[in-house]
Amino acid sequence: MPRSVELSVRAGDALLAATLLLPDGPAPKDANGRYPNVLLLPSWLPRDRDGAYDRIGHASWFAPAAEVHQTGLLARLAANLADRGVASLRADPRGCGASEGTWEEVTLFARIDDARDLLAAIRGRSELDLRRSGIVGHGEGAGIALAVAIGDPAVSALTLIGGSARSWRETLRRAAAIRGRQGIEHEHPIVAAIDHWSEELIEHAERREANLTLPLRGAETVTLALAPFEQAIHTPPLALATMLHRSVTLVHGGADSWSDPDESTLLAAALSDAGNEPGTRLFPGAGHDLAEASDELIGEIASDLAARLLPRDLPPVLLAIEEMG
Repeated sequence: MPRSVELSVRAGDALLAATLLLPDGPAPKDANGRYPNVLLLPSWLPRDRDGAYDRIGHASWFAPAAEVHQTGLLARLAANLADRGVASLRADPRGCGASEGTWEEVTLFARIDDARDLLAAIRGRSELDLRRSGIVGHGEGAGIALAVAIGDPAVSALTLIGGSARSWRETLRRAAAIRGRQGIEHEHPIVAAIDHWSEELIEHAERREANLTLPLRGAETVTLALAPFEQAIHTPPLALATMLHRSVTLVHGGADSWSDPDESTLLAAALSDAGNEPGTRLFPGAGHDLAEASDELIGEIASDLAARLLPRDLPPVLLAIEEMG
């Protein structure tokens, strides 16, 4: 069985609760006894380290969990990566699960910095190979993965699941319209509120106002800081993709109600124009969290990423860390 290590990672002014999952088998002989490794980044809205909605810290925001528990996407990927000899780190985002902070106030740029700090935590572990590291970004995490990898030459490969290409403005408008017509995910009060007030969120964010209070079902309200939305409007993943030169696979659910599969097509074109050769995978009928995908298909995503974790040349600072390790 894989070995699970609970960690507390310092990210800026917050401590993030995280799980490092190590394979049970020995590390590759050509890696000096160290495991290749992957950082797993969740999608938008409050989520736990497994990638599921955070029903502990934000219970009233989401409908109760189904009686039959569905393991979150990131936990499924972590287990499948461990089966293939790859370690992984996943963490509760700020203000979620057991991590410090307030989710409603965390900016996009702070989330990017937190991802960098989590990657640094991986590189501080002597059992992990600094030359073979990757990132999985789901939803909003896909854009964060791109932002981190652009400035980090030691990242070998990325897998982007359900990512968007265009700015948050266009993505939200399209998704809110689809969910509004079909009623998808409107059992969750926060999703219904965001969709109903989507134009106000966009307008107030573009005016750089501080926050906006949304009414939820019943008498409860939620006040969202607007800086994260304004930053997301002006930081489209499509622009980031043009600056990346790395191995990338794009995965999308055909029934994704948050990011249309066309977004991955646009990202693939931008990556190709930048000189990359991205792989693509569409799962017909699967939603944003790939809950409908079988364990076999999740295993295929893990196998693809594991095969692309090829050794990278390290910058001097990481060479020094490797020599000390």
